Amino acid sequence: MSKKRDLMCITAGTVLTGIGLARLVKQNKKDNEASKMEAILKQIKAPIFPDPEFNVLQYGADPQGDELSTKAIQSAIDDAHRLKGGRVLIPNGTFLTGALELKSNVELHLQQNAYVKFCQDRDHYLPLVLTRYEGIELYNYSPLIYAHHAENIAITGTGTLDGGGDECHWWPWKYGTNGHPSQEKDRHHLFEMAEKRIPVEERVFGEGHYLRSSFIQPYQCQHVLIEGVTVKDSPMWQIHPVLSENIIVRRVNVIGHGPNTDGVNPESCRNVLIEDCYFDNGDDCIAIKSGRNEDGRRIGVPSENIVIRRNEMRDGHGGVTIGSEISGGVRHVYAVDNIMDSPNLDRALRIKTNSVRGGTVEHIYFKNNTVKSLKHEVVCIDMMYEEGDAGAHRPIVRHIEIEGLKSSGGRYGVKIAAYSHSPVTHFKMKDCVIDDVTYPLSLEHATSPSFQKVVINGEQINQ
Repeated sequence: MSKKRDLMCITAGTVLTGIGLARLVKQNKKDNEASKMEAILKQIKAPIFPDPEFNVLQYGADPQGDELSTKAIQSAIDDAHRLKGGRVLIPNGTFLTGALELKSNVELHLQQNAYVKFCQDRDHYLPLVLTRYEGIELYNYSPLIYAHHAENIAITGTGTLDGGGDECHWWPWKYGTNGHPSQEKDRHHLFEMAEKRIPVEERVFGEGHYLRSSFIQPYQCQHVLIEGVTVKDSPMWQIHPVLSENIIVRRVNVIGHGPNTDGVNPESCRNVLIEDCYFDNGDDCIAIKSGRNEDGRRIGVPSENIVIRRNEMRDGHGGVTIGSEISGGVRHVYAVDNIMDSPNLDRALRIKTNSVRGGTVEHIYFKNNTVKSLKHEVVCIDMMYEEGDAGAHRPIVRHIEIEGLKSSGGRYGVKIAAYSHSPVTHFKMKDCVIDDVTYPLSLEHATSPSFQKVVINGEQINQ
């Protein structure tokens, strides 16, 4: 049947005017957005585990937290994996541990009063593992909980995971405070190695170096569930899946006010659901990434198909952030029905990139979110981040849609700082109310932005 005949069938003989056809196209587009999000959700399924339970007490774990329980907990994980799966139980008590490696078909379950405290001695995070630091691959200290090429893994329960970051451990490496060395020399050296495409096997850090690890990192994994637990005080990024697919982070409390203690950072990941979580962080609550600069382009895997819904966000640099390690691109992100409320939250929606990062950010949908208080920008698209327009890799930001936003406070309602040679395109806002901002709009190089029923400081925006 021809396209013309199809249209006749769809309209059931109705003669469409130009306005009617435009409404049909708009409705179809809205339906397509909703159906795309639903299709993503249908693909994301929680892993299922066999019945056997492996209680770490039976492996010699110390519930008083006086002795290290690393060997006991890891032995339980190894046995569960070897016997084709099951639940490793951390019962009520305090358990001191070093790095743990999750393996396929294993659920690590914390009872309500289980408190897992990660050792502050860096030697307990050896041997080195393949990981990412700020979007660049290297061999470094292990993340506190690590998994590599695993499938069907989970961390569940209502207990607490304490990463041990504080003013005397891990966090001082950021700036070289409290008599500790700074990360800056190692960080600069790693960035140089990546730009020169030094093989990853030769990017060996760890002992004698000062690059902090993430807390929970599934690396090249599939079917990951993190549910119910409290995660606090990571050395650096807290929940950081990399090159992984089908990830659920649900009803998790993510807390930590150290430097770079982002909440959840999916990097080069596909099919991710983050829902019903509580965030109170020293950096971004959620930051979607895809690799940094030359290393991100070398790997070339975007983050895509990400649903962020019904979360509560307190302190942080951004509620929902995309970037800045974004060289592999980000697409199809749906942030829906979230609540943000803190005078120490800098921004609600933030996209940060530059012409050193490059990358394409597209099809970002920010719908029905409520911002009760805020410090700086409600919506911010920033291509002047860090190096600014100093590279040869033109960033592309397009198809950004914001609808049903209600916000109070901040300096800017909408701030866009793009390039004349790479303006933001297809930026749309609809049915939004933004109150009590100092500057309603600052739009630098946005091509034909659309504002429909948008009210800022009580005045209708007409663009």
